[in-house]
Amino acid sequence: MAENIPQKSAAPHAPTPEAWIKTELARHPQRPYPMDYIEALFTGFSEIHGDRRFADDAAMTTGMAFFHGEPVLVVGNLKGRTLKERVARKFGSPDPEGYRKALRAMKIAEKFGRPIFTFIDLAGANPGLGAEERGQGEAIARNLLEMSRLRVPTIATITGEGGSGGALALAVTDRVLMLENAIYSVISPEGCASIMWKDPSKKQQAAAALRYTATDVQKLGCVDDVIREPEGGTQMDPAFAMELVNERLERHLGDLRRLSIDELLAARYTKFRNIAQFYTTA
Repeated sequence: MAENIPQKSAAPHAPTPEAWIKTELARHPQRPYPMDYIEALFTGFSEIHGDRRFADDAAMTTGMAFFHGEPVLVVGNLKGRTLKERVARKFGSPDPEGYRKALRAMKIAEKFGRPIFTFIDLAGANPGLGAEERGQGEAIARNLLEMSRLRVPTIATITGEGGSGGALALAVTDRVLMLENAIYSVISPEGCASIMWKDPSKKQQAAAALRYTATDVQKLGCVDDVIREPEGGTQMDPAFAMELVNERLERHLGDLRRLSIDELLAARYTKFRNIAQFYTTA
């Protein structure tokens, strides 16, 4: 009788890294987008169009509104739900005109002493040739400079993806909030894997290495508060998610209102000078 030879069992699949699970949640097609938050949390939204230099970017919206009865400015990138909308809005990646439009509106809000709220869900600024020819890098850099010295309270909320300088150009604010399953990174995991290993399929490994989840970036001091989400993500219960965001926005605006303008600017400067510092010893 032939001897029974034990068969080698197949190697178990490696567990999916938590960072990649959160990445998929951040990119979920039914996840509420910035405009959903604007419509749910603010009233009397009156949109401001155009950058007064070239065009009106369909990937960026901004306008005056009311937050609990107080006049404010809101800014957010637009992604679109249908394929036609997404193509028109470059899948939520603004052109330089979008950043210039946002900054123009911010300066109006500053003139009238209105707090500024930004909502961010973008993989990055549009990297197309036309955008680069019209000064994409300069537009982002100008926003970083001008937002750092706006003389009004400013709050940014990362609702999905916060990618590279495209996100940072709306996030140089007194408070940076981040939803529990959002991500905030200098590069996408696919882009990181392509550079580090010449293999975009290693995106899960890159996601873990980038440390871009809400917990990670809060430890680095890149965000000030993490807002919890309904179980399974904001798309599972958008109304409850909006309530959670509303409560945090109201609380942080109240805290900022207690500071003088000079205290506000000094705290903002100190905050961004100290982000993600680390030290090594010989």
